[in-house]
Amino acid sequence: MKDLLSMTTEEMKKFASDMGEKPFRGKQIFTWLNRGVRDFDEMTDLSKALREKLEAGLENGEFIIGGCRVARVQEDSSDGTRKFLFEVGPGIEGTESEYVEGVFMKYRYGNTLCVSSQIGCRMGCRFCASALGGFVRNLNAGEMLGQVLAAEKHAGEEINHIVVMGMGEPFDNYENVSKFLRLLHDEAGKNMSYRNMTVSTSGIVPMIDRFADDFPQVNLAISLHRLTDEGRSAIMPINRKYPLGELLEAARRYTDKTHRRITFEYTLIRGENDSDEDIALMRKRLGGMLCHINLIPLNKVEETGFDGSSRRRAEEIAAALEAAGIPATVRRELGGEIDGACGQLRRISSCPNTSFSL
Repeated sequence: MKDLLSMTTEEMKKFASDMGEKPFRGKQIFTWLNRGVRDFDEMTDLSKALREKLEAGLENGEFIIGGCRVARVQEDSSDGTRKFLFEVGPGIEGTESEYVEGVFMKYRYGNTLCVSSQIGCRMGCRFCASALGGFVRNLNAGEMLGQVLAAEKHAGEEINHIVVMGMGEPFDNYENVSKFLRLLHDEAGKNMSYRNMTVSTSGIVPMIDRFADDFPQVNLAISLHRLTDEGRSAIMPINRKYPLGELLEAARRYTDKTHRRITFEYTLIRGENDSDEDIALMRKRLGGMLCHINLIPLNKVEETGFDGSSRRRAEEIAAALEAAGIPATVRRELGGEIDGACGQLRRISSCPNTSFSL
């Protein structure tokens, strides 16, 4: 089944040509869809005959306009962060409706959306809620783009930064994530700068090397969390396949090739990875790298049994790293009231009350 929202400009031009239309009509359709317009009658620079042809094709099931719709919105009263529950499917490759979460955050430099790339996750990180419901499937590029468009429509504000840090491992869905980034960047669409995009990985080494070649301007974040193989493997099973030494070498190759700073995300778990010995390991293994350490006091997920380090301890660790010449900050806590903070997004099996749609 053709999904118009997942099509690039060139694919849309071919789609138009296959309909007997001029290729530039495809670019016009692409622009409308990437503005969030789904009603062909609103595409006013298309002829009435073409709009009717498109509507007939949609009704006859020749193609779909994929994406997603907002099923539920929760707002954190303390900081205005909004957590969206997005419904994806049905109609895409015969799938049933499923739900993923995304988070809209306001910063002084603009609005950011945390985007999910998979329904569930198969990485199995012990401190994260995303894998608790199991892995269902990858999201396609249109479903990821749809999260941005739906959140913008609901918020009534433009999203000018995205972080692919929601549910799922982006590099486990590399082709679709790559297409999503290119769709966002297309000047006929949202025309978002690659420098306003960040992708986070748990450490799939071959994809880090490929990402450096494909997207040297997109920001890369690596979920690190421990600085020994034994400790990291205990909470992040991916480390058994790609051990810490290989991961850090891949990080160095990335910075050598792109000359871009890597962000290492380090979730602070009380009694697990926040000791003075852990600080010494960070200083030893990360010193001299072109990197930034983002310290994140663990956000509570009841099923994991872990507790987060205090804010005070996080700031002590940041100060110790800064003193050693390693840039470090403690992440601003957003969305805590609504379980919308880092590590708290999860698969929801159903949502009977749909409050908003796109």
